[in-house]
Amino acid sequence: MTDDVKNYISPAGYRQLQEELARLWKVERPPVVTTVAWAAGNGDRSENGDYIYGKKRLREIDRRIRYLSKSLDRAVVVDNSGKAHDRVHFGATVTFEYEETGEQREVTIVGVDEIEAGDSRVSWRSPLAKALLTAKVGDTVTVLAPRGPEKLEIISVRYDDLR
Repeated sequence: MTDDVKNYISPAGYRQLQEELARLWKVERPPVVTTVAWAAGNGDRSENGDYIYGKKRLREIDRRIRYLSKSLDRAVVVDNSGKAHDRVHFGATVTFEYEETGEQREVTIVGVDEIEAGDSRVSWRSPLAKALLTAKVGDTVTVLAPRGPEKLEIISVRYDDLR
């Protein structure tokens, strides 16, 4: 991501990133630094497992800390919960139906750092969310899916509390 790209995020997502950053910085990192310092004082570092694996873990923690810090710096907190919008915006939970199959699906449009392994939360930058954004109930939109364009009809839009 470039630095000029906004990182839209819900209040809950922002809080989760802050909590993870604090946990890494205050809980996980200090004991690793202590172990690495102790291991470095023991002499030969090339065969010192505590030093080698401690440095590796420290690099992993520091990499994640840098990522979280940059994400939080770019974050734009958007809270549309409880608002009555008739169109799809960030934070909306949208129920739609595939025109071809009639199958219904519900997704919530969230920030890039808030998506989960399941398919109920999608990033606002995903092709699906881009197709849904600004549509309203009853509209039919086309999403450019890997298997080809798919038409979706918006069934409902609601804004749950994402705080």
